[in-house]
Amino acid sequence: MEFTLDIARLREILAQEYARAGEDIRSLGPVSALAVSGQRHDQRVAAADDIDTLACRTGCAWCCHFTIDVRPAEVFRILDYMRQSLSSEEQGRVFSEVHENSRLMSALADGARAMKNVKCPFLSQGQCAIYEARPQSCRNYHATDVAGCRRSYEEPENLEIDPEFAPGVYQAGGAHVEAFSAAMRDAGYDESAYELNSALAIALSQVDARERFEARRLPFVGLTGEEVVAEFDDLV
Repeated sequence: MEFTLDIARLREILAQEYARAGEDIRSLGPVSALAVSGQRHDQRVAAADDIDTLACRTGCAWCCHFTIDVRPAEVFRILDYMRQSLSSEEQGRVFSEVHENSRLMSALADGARAMKNVKCPFLSQGQCAIYEARPQSCRNYHATDVAGCRRSYEEPENLEIDPEFAPGVYQAGGAHVEAFSAAMRDAGYDESAYELNSALAIALSQVDARERFEARRLPFVGLTGEEVVAEFDDLV
Protein backbone atom coordinates (compact mmCIF):
# COMPACT_ATOMS: atom_id res chain seq x y z
CA MET A 1 0.00 0.00 0.00
CA GLU A 2 1.48 3.32 -1.07
CA PHE A 3 0.88 6.56 0.82
CA THR A 4 2.50 9.95 1.35
CA LEU A 5 4.33 10.57 4.61
CA ASP A 6 3.14 13.52 6.68
CA ILE A 7 6.68 14.73 7.38
CA ALA A 8 5.68 17.68 9.55
CA ARG A 9 3.41 15.55 11.74
CA LEU A 10 5.99 12.79 12.04
CA ARG A 11 8.68 15.22 13.15
CA GLU A 12 6.30 16.77 15.66
CA ILE A 13 5.47 13.41 17.23
CA LEU A 14 9.09 12.25 17.24
CA ALA A 15 10.28 15.42 18.98
CA GLN A 16 7.43 15.60 21.48
CA GLU A 17 7.53 11.97 22.55
CA TYR A 18 11.31 11.78 22.70
CA ALA A 19 11.43 14.77 25.06
CA ARG A 20 8.52 13.61 27.21
CA ALA A 21 9.75 10.02 27.36
CA GLY A 22 13.21 11.14 28.37
CA GLU A 23 11.77 13.13 31.27
CA ASP A 24 9.55 10.22 32.37
CA ILE A 25 12.40 7.70 32.22
CA ARG A 26 14.53 9.89 34.46
CA SER A 27 11.78 10.66 36.97
CA LEU A 28 9.66 7.49 36.95
CA GLY A 29 12.01 4.75 35.78
CA PRO A 30 11.76 2.81 32.51
CA VAL A 31 8.76 0.58 33.26
CA SER A 32 6.51 3.30 34.69
CA ALA A 33 7.60 5.59 31.86
CA LEU A 34 6.40 2.96 29.39
CA ALA A 35 3.01 2.81 31.12
CA VAL A 36 2.34 6.54 30.79
CA SER A 37 3.77 6.56 27.26
CA GLY A 38 1.24 3.87 26.37
CA GLN A 39 -1.56 6.24 27.35
CA ARG A 40 -0.15 8.96 25.09
CA HIS A 41 0.26 6.37 22.35
CA ASP A 42 -3.43 5.45 22.48
CA GLN A 43 -4.42 9.13 22.45
CA ARG A 44 -2.28 9.87 19.40
CA VAL A 45 -3.68 6.92 17.48
CA ALA A 46 -7.25 7.82 18.45
CA ALA A 47 -6.68 11.38 17.16
CA ALA A 48 -5.55 10.26 13.68
CA ASP A 49 -7.82 11.59 10.97
CA ASP A 50 -8.44 8.12 9.52
CA ILE A 51 -9.13 6.30 12.81
CA ASP A 52 -12.75 5.68 11.73
CA THR A 53 -11.59 3.54 8.79
CA LEU A 54 -10.30 0.76 11.07
CA ALA A 55 -12.02 -2.61 11.01
CA CYS A 56 -10.65 -3.65 14.44
CA ARG A 57 -13.47 -4.54 16.84
CA THR A 58 -13.86 -6.32 20.17
CA GLY A 59 -13.89 -10.06 19.55
CA CYS A 60 -11.80 -9.89 16.37
CA ALA A 61 -8.68 -11.83 17.31
CA TRP A 62 -6.99 -13.11 14.15
CA CYS A 63 -3.89 -11.04 14.94
CA CYS A 64 -3.75 -12.51 18.45
CA HIS A 65 -2.22 -15.64 16.90
CA PHE A 66 0.68 -13.90 15.12
CA THR A 67 4.27 -13.76 16.37
CA ILE A 68 4.80 -10.71 18.59
CA ASP A 69 8.10 -9.10 19.57
CA VAL A 70 8.46 -7.14 22.79
CA ARG A 71 11.06 -4.93 24.42
CA PRO A 72 12.23 -5.76 27.97
CA ALA A 73 10.36 -2.85 29.56
CA GLU A 74 7.16 -4.25 28.06
CA VAL A 75 7.79 -7.64 29.63
CA PHE A 76 8.10 -6.16 33.11
CA ARG A 77 5.16 -3.83 32.54
CA ILE A 78 3.03 -6.83 31.58
CA LEU A 79 4.10 -8.80 34.66
CA ASP A 80 3.31 -5.83 36.91
CA TYR A 81 -0.12 -5.47 35.34
CA MET A 82 -0.89 -9.17 35.68
CA ARG A 83 -0.07 -9.18 39.39
CA GLN A 84 -2.24 -6.13 39.94
CA SER A 85 -5.21 -7.00 37.72
CA LEU A 86 -5.54 -10.73 37.07
CA SER A 87 -6.78 -13.40 39.46
CA SER A 88 -4.33 -16.04 40.65
CA GLU A 89 -6.21 -18.61 38.54
CA GLU A 90 -5.91 -16.47 35.41
CA GLN A 91 -2.23 -15.82 36.09
CA GLY A 92 -1.67 -19.57 36.40
CA ARG A 93 -3.39 -20.18 33.06
CA VAL A 94 -1.33 -17.48 31.36
CA PHE A 95 1.96 -18.72 32.79
CA SER A 96 1.17 -22.27 31.68
CA GLU A 97 0.49 -21.12 28.12
CA VAL A 98 3.58 -18.89 28.14
CA HIS A 99 5.83 -21.81 28.99
CA GLU A 100 4.17 -24.09 26.43
CA ASN A 101 4.38 -21.45 23.69
CA SER A 102 8.01 -20.74 24.59
CA ARG A 103 8.81 -24.44 24.24
CA LEU A 104 7.23 -24.47 20.78
CA MET A 105 8.94 -21.28 19.66
CA SER A 106 12.39 -22.30 20.90
CA ALA A 107 12.31 -25.30 18.59
CA LEU A 108 11.83 -23.09 15.51
CA ALA A 109 14.38 -21.17 13.46
CA ASP A 110 13.97 -17.39 13.35
CA GLY A 111 12.31 -17.39 9.94
CA ALA A 112 9.94 -20.19 10.88
CA ARG A 113 8.60 -18.34 13.91
CA ALA A 114 7.14 -15.64 11.68
CA MET A 115 5.16 -18.33 9.86
CA LYS A 116 3.79 -20.05 12.96
CA ASN A 117 0.38 -19.33 14.44
CA VAL A 118 0.39 -19.53 18.24
CA LYS A 119 -2.49 -18.29 20.36
CA CYS A 120 -1.39 -15.41 22.54
CA PRO A 121 -1.48 -16.47 26.20
CA PHE A 122 -3.36 -13.27 27.03
CA LEU A 123 -6.23 -13.99 24.65
CA SER A 124 -9.19 -14.98 26.83
CA GLN A 125 -12.74 -15.39 25.55
CA GLY A 126 -11.95 -13.36 22.46
CA GLN A 127 -10.43 -10.42 24.34
CA CYS A 128 -7.00 -9.31 25.57
CA ALA A 129 -6.64 -9.87 29.31
CA ILE A 130 -3.89 -7.23 29.52
CA TYR A 131 -5.29 -4.73 27.04
CA GLU A 132 -4.17 -1.71 29.05
CA ALA A 133 -0.61 -3.09 29.17
CA ARG A 134 -0.54 -4.70 25.72
CA PRO A 135 2.78 -4.48 23.80
CA GLN A 136 3.52 -1.65 21.41
CA SER A 137 3.41 -4.10 18.49
CA CYS A 138 -0.22 -4.81 19.37
CA ARG A 139 -1.03 -1.12 19.87
CA ASN A 140 0.29 -0.47 16.38
CA TYR A 141 -1.41 -3.36 14.58
CA HIS A 142 -4.50 -1.97 12.86
CA ALA A 143 -6.28 -2.94 9.67
CA THR A 144 -9.04 -1.44 7.56
CA ASP A 145 -10.13 -4.79 6.09
CA VAL A 146 -10.50 -7.77 8.39
CA ALA A 147 -10.33 -10.14 5.41
CA GLY A 148 -6.57 -9.56 5.16
CA CYS A 149 -6.06 -10.40 8.83
CA ARG A 150 -8.12 -13.55 8.49
CA ARG A 151 -6.18 -14.58 5.40
CA SER A 152 -2.87 -14.04 7.24
CA TYR A 153 -4.18 -16.29 10.00
CA GLU A 154 -5.34 -18.98 7.57
CA GLU A 155 -2.14 -18.82 5.47
CA PRO A 156 0.65 -18.16 8.02
CA GLU A 157 3.38 -19.24 5.60
CA ASN A 158 2.32 -16.65 3.01
CA LEU A 159 4.37 -13.60 3.99
CA GLU A 160 3.22 -11.70 0.89
CA ILE A 161 -0.17 -10.95 2.43
CA ASP A 162 -0.30 -7.28 3.41
CA PRO A 163 -3.52 -6.28 5.22
CA GLU A 164 -4.81 -2.82 4.36
CA PHE A 165 -4.03 -0.21 7.00
CA ALA A 166 -4.80 3.44 7.77
CA PRO A 167 -1.80 5.65 6.89
CA GLY A 168 -2.51 8.29 9.53
CA VAL A 169 -2.91 5.75 12.30
CA TYR A 170 0.17 3.87 11.12
CA GLN A 171 2.37 6.96 11.11
CA ALA A 172 1.14 8.30 14.45
CA GLY A 173 1.69 5.00 16.21
CA GLY A 174 4.97 4.20 14.50
CA ALA A 175 6.54 7.59 15.22
CA HIS A 176 5.46 7.42 18.85
CA VAL A 177 7.04 4.00 19.40
CA GLU A 178 10.26 4.98 17.65
CA ALA A 179 10.59 8.13 19.76
CA PHE A 180 10.02 6.28 23.02
CA SER A 181 12.43 3.53 21.99
CA ALA A 182 15.10 6.10 21.10
CA ALA A 183 14.71 7.77 24.50
CA MET A 184 15.06 4.40 26.23
CA ARG A 185 18.10 3.46 24.18
CA ASP A 186 19.76 6.83 24.77
CA ALA A 187 19.15 6.39 28.51
CA GLY A 188 21.13 3.15 28.33
CA TYR A 189 18.35 0.55 28.53
CA ASP A 190 18.08 -2.55 26.36
CA GLU A 191 15.69 -1.86 23.49
CA SER A 192 16.21 -5.11 21.61
CA ALA A 193 13.19 -7.06 20.39
CA TYR A 194 12.46 -10.48 21.89
CA GLU A 195 9.76 -13.03 21.09
CA LEU A 196 6.94 -12.47 23.59
CA ASN A 197 6.60 -15.94 25.09
CA SER A 198 10.32 -16.65 25.32
CA ALA A 199 11.03 -13.33 27.04
CA LEU A 200 8.18 -13.80 29.51
CA ALA A 201 9.27 -17.35 30.32
CA ILE A 202 12.81 -16.22 31.11
CA ALA A 203 11.63 -13.22 33.11
CA LEU A 204 9.54 -15.58 35.22
CA SER A 205 12.39 -18.03 35.77
CA GLN A 206 15.23 -15.55 36.29
CA VAL A 207 14.30 -13.59 39.41
CA ASP A 208 17.05 -11.03 38.85
CA ALA A 209 16.07 -10.24 35.22
CA ARG A 210 14.37 -6.98 36.13
CA GLU A 211 17.26 -5.95 38.36
CA ARG A 212 19.64 -6.47 35.45
CA PHE A 213 17.41 -4.45 33.14
CA GLU A 214 17.07 -1.53 35.55
CA ALA A 215 20.85 -1.60 36.02
CA ARG A 216 21.09 -1.05 32.25
CA ARG A 217 22.37 -4.56 31.53
CA LEU A 218 20.97 -7.23 29.23
CA PRO A 219 18.07 -8.72 31.20
CA PHE A 220 17.46 -12.17 29.73
CA VAL A 221 20.41 -14.51 30.16
CA GLY A 222 20.47 -17.07 27.35
CA LEU A 223 18.11 -15.17 25.06
CA THR A 224 19.39 -13.02 22.22
CA GLY A 225 17.35 -10.06 21.08
CA GLU A 226 17.25 -8.41 17.69
CA GLU A 227 17.96 -4.78 16.89
CA VAL A 228 14.90 -2.91 15.67
CA VAL A 229 15.45 -0.79 12.58
CA ALA A 230 13.87 2.65 12.92
CA GLU A 231 11.65 3.57 9.98
CA PHE A 232 11.54 7.32 10.62
CA ASP A 233 15.08 7.75 11.99
CA ASP A 234 16.14 10.03 9.13
CA LEU A 235 13.48 12.58 10.13
CA VAL A 236 14.99 13.30 13.54
